[in-house]
Parts: sequence; structure tokens; C-alpha cells
Amino acid sequence: MPDRPSTPASPRVLATICARGGSKGVRGKNVRVLHGKPLVQYTLECVERCTKVDRFVVSTDSDEIAAVVRGLGYEVPYKRPAELASDAAAKIDAIRHVTEFVEKTDGFFPDIVVDLDIGVPMRNPSDVDRAIGALWQDDAMEAVVKAYRSESNPYFNLVGQQPDGYYAVVRRMTPHPVRRQDAPAVYSLTPAVFGWKRDKMHLTHVYEGRWGIVEMPAERSIDIDTEFEFQLVDRLMVRE
Repeated sequence: MPDRPSTPASPRVLATICARGGSKGVRGKNVRVLHGKPLVQYTLECVERCTKVDRFVVSTDSDEIAAVVRGLGYEVPYKRPAELASDAAAKIDAIRHVTEFVEKTDGFFPDIVVDLDIGVPMRNPSDVDRAIGALWQDDAMEAVVKAYRSESNPYFNLVGQQPDGYYAVVRRMTPHPVRRQDAPAVYSLTPAVFGWKRDKMHLTHVYEGRWGIVEMPAERSIDIDTEFEFQLVDRLMVRE
């Protein structure tokens, strides 16, 4: 795909879909059938409908996953190197590898790179587009992640062990909130979308840099990492 100039309203956007073959929490998760579709298909269909994504690429080390993706009519242009698919490998390294591959092979140089985790099948295209828009419209923001309002709150009901061996709330404030609603809002992250401005991809996580969050509903944010979560999403989909 040839490059195109970005505009104030329209950045060049690459989406990555990283499908490692060695899932431990749910064996064969990425191609396991959920409501008649392999799990990866939900992410592929979502990214196809995103209005702000120019190019998307599947990165996998698994011949089985590649065959399933190709059988659905999508390309898998290369096989991910084994060193980027081990249990110890950081996902951001695989994302950077995809980005560099597209730049070198296709001459497509993105302004923004977003990664869509396959484990979040209830995400919708507007969730992705809103994250891209928020990142592009804020000159100071370096990266963005989707999040949902957390029921657990370090000012109210998250506790940690103190030096005396007993437990107290992790964060103190005065006056102490007596209702969860009175505590400052905190958020749980979901890998539905992680996004970076291209020159900020050295940021590995929210530990560093200027990150923005874009909220999405908790029910669409579920990340399938366990059998329980797989069954939970299965039941939620029945209700739709």
C-alpha cells in the first residue's frame, strides 16, 4: 500500500494483531471457536470496519493460526521470529517488528500504531476509532489505552500489608471516603486498544510517558486470559 500524507484530521494508522501460538491460560485461544467463529475472527472483522485504520497486519509464529487467518480471506505476510514469540518476549517488541516490516516492505509510514488484542472480542470499531482520534487530537499525548471504571479502588477497598503485618487501604486521603462513590475515580486497563504515536513506541507501558485513556464499557472490555473469562464472554454473547 503506498504511503499518503497525513492531515490534521486524518493520521496514517497501522493496526497490529499479534497472535502468538503459545497461549497458556486458554490453550489454542486465538483460534478456539466462540459462537461459531475462531476468536481471531472477531478482531479481524472489527478492524476492517474501523474508519480510521489504513492498514492492518497479523503477526503470528503459528502455522495453525496463519492457516486459519488465511482461510478467512486475510493475509499473513510473514512469520514472526521465534525470539519475539517466547513466554519472555515483550509484546511491544513484536508490535515494533510489524511496524518496521510494513515500513520497509510496503513503504507505508504510519503516524499512529494501534495494537488490538485478540482476547477482547466484544470491542467494537468505534472503540478503536475513538482511541485513535483522542491520541491524534492531543499534541502532548504520546500513547493511549482503553480503560473502564474500576470497582476496586486503592482509596477505598484495595488493601496492602503494612510494616506491622496488618492491612490498610493502599492510598490514604483526608477525609477518608466512607462510600466508594466519594473516592477518586480509578480505571482498569483493557488491551482492547493500545496505541502510540510512531515516534513514541519506546514507551513499553503506562509506567512511563504521557498516556491518555479512553473509556469503554466494562462488558466490552473483558480480556480472555482464563477459561472462566472465555465462558463469561460466551454467556454475554448469548444475551446480545
